[in-house]
Amino acid sequence: MTKQQERPRLHLLGAILRAVSVLAILGFAAWGAVALFYQAPGPAPIRLTAAVLWVAVSLAVLSAYLHWRSRFAALIYPVLIAALLFWWQSIPASNTRDWAHEVAQMTIGVVNGPEVTLANVRNFDWRTSTDYTVRWENRTYDLDKIASVDLFLSYWSGPAIAHTLISFGFEDGSFVTFSVEIRKEQHESFSEIGGFFKEFETSVVAADERDIIRVRTNIRKEDVYLYRINMAKPAMRSLFMAYVDEANKLTETPRFYNTITANCTTIVFAMVNRIVTGLPLDYRLLFSGYLPAYIIEVNGFMPGFTLEQLRGGGKISAKAQAADRAADFSRRIRDGVPGIVPLTRP
Repeated sequence: MTKQQERPRLHLLGAILRAVSVLAILGFAAWGAVALFYQAPGPAPIRLTAAVLWVAVSLAVLSAYLHWRSRFAALIYPVLIAALLFWWQSIPASNTRDWAHEVAQMTIGVVNGPEVTLANVRNFDWRTSTDYTVRWENRTYDLDKIASVDLFLSYWSGPAIAHTLISFGFEDGSFVTFSVEIRKEQHESFSEIGGFFKEFETSVVAADERDIIRVRTNIRKEDVYLYRINMAKPAMRSLFMAYVDEANKLTETPRFYNTITANCTTIVFAMVNRIVTGLPLDYRLLFSGYLPAYIIEVNGFMPGFTLEQLRGGGKISAKAQAADRAADFSRRIRDGVPGIVPLTRP
């Protein structure tokens, strides 16, 4: 290849390198600014100042790189990025903060043969989202008498996003519901963006259905759907213990919640994949509102029903609002749900 032929190729490679470098600088400018705003120490004005300074430095480096092809800029910015990433990785998760009341306690499971005692089962009496009676209870469950697994999906912001809850039923008619949630502090509220930037720790909440379902249907007025899962008893037990194991691990080693990689649905998928290996990855694991379409494709629901029948019969918000504080709340929200044998009325 002659020198004249090499020049266009070198120019093309140089242009590609510059484009990649520009995108990298812009990307780290944006990511670093948000990371500093959420996690830099100090009050909001200081965090905002740190974010603005990072953007200013990044743009100065970009300008020097584009206009003067500065080697200094090409060398110094990777060092700054490395320092930022080192700081980011050093931010520890914690179990000792001023937690919001509904996540103030952590679920702890103690196994004694087939019996599992759960400490800190939440059983709040919700009157409004800010007015409630706090109750944390110890409850014991016999896994030899486990009878069902139900999926709840709670929608609050459109069809694509839903919160995932798993409820285990027992032969005596009792239920316990597990929910993987953000562990927010007193002053915090949920934020999808904050979930990317270590704003929240992860919590496994075990709760009575009159608490954790009713607060969504009756207090927050969310649209909640119930689906009976088609699962053999050994798999039910294994999934129950997967929740217990996850809860116990979090008491020992706190972990940050992540909106994409460690949310209420992806963690459930990881648990179920331990039981039924080889489940296909799918975009609906991220857009959890569409999860029923995925589950019916892998034969996870009770057979004999279409997705439309399952969804129509599984809409429980009105039934939950009618049941309200009734002692048989769990039975009443299941009346008419496809695939569920009618429970014995007391």
